Amino acid sequence: MKHITVSGAIILRTNPQTNKKEIFATQRGYGEYKDGWEIPGGKLEPDETPEECIVREIREELATEIQAERIIDTVEYDYPAFHLTMHCILCTIVSGELKLLEHEAAKWLDWDTLRSVDWLAADRLILDKIEELL
Repeated sequence: MKHITVSGAIILRTNPQTNKKEIFATQRGYGEYKDGWEIPGGKLEPDETPEECIVREIREELATEIQAERIIDTVEYDYPAFHLTMHCILCTIVSGELKLLEHEAAKWLDWDTLRSVDWLAADRLILDKIEELL
């Protein structure tokens, strides 16, 4: 079975209006899993750390500079055609405005709304840890 390793950004902020903590979720705009919701990110390049990967991917996909704080968990999941290893990294925005260059839609989700979107199967496995952050 094919093995894909990715990094996912759990971009955390405090909403200035509600003072609630939120994470940024994106909706896939392409591929087999189009329209599914996920934490944004992408595939590791050879000789790249998970942290380097997520900084690069968010710059490429969302035109935003982030700081990778720490890996909060690594998810292992078997999709029908491949095995996914996803390093889930807590991140903060350094600069930029999160422009959707590859995704169909995006939302800031707080504890009350975190499970209101149709998350991709592997991403569902990190939701309990995300709730602890919120």
